[in-house]
Amino acid sequence: MAYAGKYIIGVTGPIGAGKSTVLRILRELGAEVIDADQVAREVMEPGGRAYEKVVRAFGPDILTSDGRIDRQRLAQVVFNDPEALRRLEAIVHPAVFEEIKQRIAQSPRPIVALEAIKLLEAGLSITICDEVWVIIVDKDVQLERLRERGMSEEDARRRMAAQLSPEEYIRHADVVIDNSRDLAHLRAQVERAWQRALQRARQMQEEHRTEETS
Repeated sequence: MAYAGKYIIGVTGPIGAGKSTVLRILRELGAEVIDADQVAREVMEPGGRAYEKVVRAFGPDILTSDGRIDRQRLAQVVFNDPEALRRLEAIVHPAVFEEIKQRIAQSPRPIVALEAIKLLEAGLSITICDEVWVIIVDKDVQLERLRERGMSEEDARRRMAAQLSPEEYIRHADVVIDNSRDLAHLRAQVERAWQRALQRARQMQEEHRTEETS
């Protein structure tokens, strides 16, 4: 597939699985790392791709005194209103997608790791990724990590239940990485998968050069 001559690894998985740690390792190994959730926050900043449309759709009451979108107020508007949430996503998702494509095209690195907790639901895994890595974790470990972040057990279990099941994540995975043990075990899995991705990226680039000269 590839985009802009880059090999794209999509990284996803449930909350608390350790995606940030995997991305940190990938960055150390040489990947360009893009956090889609961070991009989503940036496109709603003043001057961002989605800012004007979100304000027009939801009104000035969602703004702070300095003109920024108050994400908590916006969340309260869409939290119990599925139609409002769909309207918001219809504005934000395309803006995020365009911003991600621009950043991929501008990256000097041959492999880009794209992290998005809704990678599968948003269709990014199909439209842009060459392979999808799913980070999984034992549920007891996941719950403990969320509690360490300050969540109550009730809130943590609610967040866990609202996401795709582990089986659904794995069904879409090209690579499954289990982060239920220690960092050394996690790093070993990431490094093995990275080496395979490097080989595929080199093969893809060689095929692209061959097509250009034929």
